[in-house]
Amino acid sequence: MASQAIHIPHGPERSRHLLQRTTAEWRASGDDLLLFAYGSLIWRPEFDFTQALPARVLGFHRVLRMRSRVNRGSPQEPGLVLALLSGGSCRGLVYRVPREAGEEVLPRLWAREMPNGVYEPRWLNCETGTGEACRLRALAFTLSRQSPNWTGPLHEPELLHIFRHASGRYGTTLDYLLRTVQGLREHGIRDRELERQAHLAARHGLCAPL
Repeated sequence: MASQAIHIPHGPERSRHLLQRTTAEWRASGDDLLLFAYGSLIWRPEFDFTQALPARVLGFHRVLRMRSRVNRGSPQEPGLVLALLSGGSCRGLVYRVPREAGEEVLPRLWAREMPNGVYEPRWLNCETGTGEACRLRALAFTLSRQSPNWTGPLHEPELLHIFRHASGRYGTTLDYLLRTVQGLREHGIRDRELERQAHLAARHGLCAPL
């Protein structure tokens, strides 16, 4: 399975198109639904799974640099959510969802992660150990640097403003960051950049130290 970027403008039409394409790719594989979790899916998956395997993806890294105007922000005060950006590597979890359950899980996941079709869903190679049997292809939500929702580097005053003001249908950007740092730690994963951002918020009195 090899998903390619499409050029329909962001919005519900693009989201529907990507869901149809991704569903067809998954069905053609004949496998269970495999999902790579690197952010909120680690601490709030909202679906049942039969396995949760520690995994590493090569070629993409986790960043808090995607604008969120629905889930963790608003049009007036955009927030931030995580995305996978090309380059480097990322540690997370691979969830295995039984094939029969995947038909119901995938549309629900889409409604949560892809309300405006901003992410680029891709099937990525995940290493869950050593040896060929430990290499899995899992669905992950990536971001292009060409996306209008890609922020580029953010200076500390910009981050602090977002941490103070951005809130959406699932809560604040700051809560999202703190829960992710804690969720990663519970699985033995330390993300230095996310922890730096959490320490920044704590130094300015926006949260308790982690």
